[in-house]
Amino acid sequence: MGFAELLDEVGGFGRYQWIHVTLISLPGLLMASQNLLNNFVSGVPTHYCSIPANHSLSNLSHLHQVTCQPDCLPVWLLAANSSTNVSHLETEDCIDGWTFEQSDFLATTVSEWSLVCSLRPLKQMIQTIYMGGVLTGAIVYGSLSDRFGRRSVLIWSYLQLAVLGCSSALSPTYSTYCIFRFLSGMAVSGVIINGVSLKVEWITTKTRTVVGTLSSFFFTFGQMVLAGLAYWLRDWRKLQMVVCAPNFLFFAYSWWYSESARWLVLNQRSEDALKSLHRVARINGKSEMIDKITVEVLHSHMKKEIESARSTFTVFDLLRTPGMRHIHQLICSPVSPVYLFSTSFAYYGLAMDLQKFGVSIYLMQIIFGAVDIPAKLFALGILSYLGRRVSQAVCLFFSAAIIFANIFVPTDMQTLRTTLACLGKAFTSASFTTVYLYTGELYPTVIRQTGMGFVSTMARIGSMAAPAVLILDEVLPALPSLVYGGSAVLAGCFACFLPETLNVPLPDTIEDVEARWRAPK
Repeated sequence: MGFAELLDEVGGFGRYQWIHVTLISLPGLLMASQNLLNNFVSGVPTHYCSIPANHSLSNLSHLHQVTCQPDCLPVWLLAANSSTNVSHLETEDCIDGWTFEQSDFLATTVSEWSLVCSLRPLKQMIQTIYMGGVLTGAIVYGSLSDRFGRRSVLIWSYLQLAVLGCSSALSPTYSTYCIFRFLSGMAVSGVIINGVSLKVEWITTKTRTVVGTLSSFFFTFGQMVLAGLAYWLRDWRKLQMVVCAPNFLFFAYSWWYSESARWLVLNQRSEDALKSLHRVARINGKSEMIDKITVEVLHSHMKKEIESARSTFTVFDLLRTPGMRHIHQLICSPVSPVYLFSTSFAYYGLAMDLQKFGVSIYLMQIIFGAVDIPAKLFALGILSYLGRRVSQAVCLFFSAAIIFANIFVPTDMQTLRTTLACLGKAFTSASFTTVYLYTGELYPTVIRQTGMGFVSTMARIGSMAAPAVLILDEVLPALPSLVYGGSAVLAGCFACFLPETLNVPLPDTIEDVEARWRAPK
């Protein structure tokens, strides 16, 4: 017997679990906004060089031989002489600044700090710095939650994101904004990895697949919510404030959460774990179980786990035993460099450059969010019937096939290329759904958060590395697609060797994982 049986005795997936999962999943509506915020906060409005203050169109003939970068053409140059061959003109910076149209955006960081022409790389630098914060948060908060608990770190992460996210909306300079975005990224990691674990550790084995997949729909709908908010506000400071302020509400109600009873027992806080179980039983209408479940009963269900927890474990302990060494290699190899260049790279490579599709950025955001719905329903079906291992492999192989197919589509067939991009995004989203559920089930409780933090770190490295790989486009246009398409194939092959976790109780100790590894596949 184990902790899973105790959960069944106190109501299984009852009223408490419904409330618990819903409240933890709600912030997912705005986590999508955080990750994709740069599409709108740093959108590039149509712009051109401003007319010199001491000139008018009638006396600009002597300026016909002076222009700026192709995307920053002076409107006065084109108006004065529409027949001018721009390619033959000399170039210089717009010494009088830029004029930004307000048809798509009223104000963005690009128009506020003139991040165009030679300063254009600073636009993408904002997202890279943010992802650097997400990476740092995965490392820091993954380890801290194994030491101080999932609930405490999650509560702190809500507060950090609320305060620093709203502060970023008031940033007076580019540098200040980047610092606040970095710290906000750290908080986002804390919310995601601790929210996932706190959900998983309070639900029964048979409901993990459905709960894990359906709760990911909050992130899906969050992408469409972001498009609506961005279209409504069209001002980067207002949008930044609106998507961060609700975290004060999440912080306020997060005190209702119960700490993971598994974690409490394994950290010699059995009395607190017992109180949490009694509270869950009471909310689930199983008050008769309160007198039956004692500390002795709790210890008898988790005897093996308690004995194992007397030692201190870190993620490096994964390398110390044969079974866990294999799992570490299989998780950390495909989910760091391979998952890095497939799932995370492909996802953010598509999702973070919506303006390149040539249609309304708000419409593209809604479409990219909508394609997640059938993709995740597809993931739910195959996760429930084919298992995690096959599901992960199928999603990665389909992603690779679509990426490779897009290489052969001519650039002038924009509709077909966009359709394939949407399909590719759908399968990478399904892969995200699978991998977060899968890795949470593979790592044992004693180091689950550290392991989740490690995996999340590798994913963030992938999202940060995407721009570097895209530079290969200058060598050969198809090269970036070949890189992450080939990596997706390799990752799918590695996934075939992972142990299956469908309908298997969560492992609590390293010995549990070793036993699972030795079991027939």
